[in-house]
Amino acid sequence: MSESPCRNDLAPDAAAGWRFGIVVSRFNDAITESLLAGARDVLAAHGAAAEDVETVHVPGAYELPMAAALVASRGEISAVICLGALIRGETTHFDILASSVAHALQAVARDFALPVSFGLITGENEEQSRARAGGERGNKGAEAALAAIEMVGIFAAAHTDC
Repeated sequence: MSESPCRNDLAPDAAAGWRFGIVVSRFNDAITESLLAGARDVLAAHGAAAEDVETVHVPGAYELPMAAALVASRGEISAVICLGALIRGETTHFDILASSVAHALQAVARDFALPVSFGLITGENEEQSRARAGGERGNKGAEAALAAIEMVGIFAAAHTDC
């Protein structure tokens, strides 16, 4: 199994001056609050001011794309970080939600031409999910924030006249 590389080469101030929206699901909140803490820590460590980070809580993963679109539509945000945790159960509900949310978040990114990072854990069980929310498998919220910071830089470079 491959692991995503850690982006230690981002400048300490790479997030400074940019505004970030974080949309986080309350469902499975013991996990999602750890994802949120990881994302906030990364943003702060890379220079984002607390007042430049807006957090919106939504009921569940299904609502992540709707809130991401709402945040994006205001035009004040440089990137949206979406955080949630889906844990497989006994029905196909998990598969439908995981696919639906992933595709809808891609649509938000495309429709608003804005970085939308995917910090949705799709675990087979609670143990796997906790391992990815600050446990031995890292913190997918922190990774989503790193991706958002990197993408903001890429978008900024693409819009700079050199």
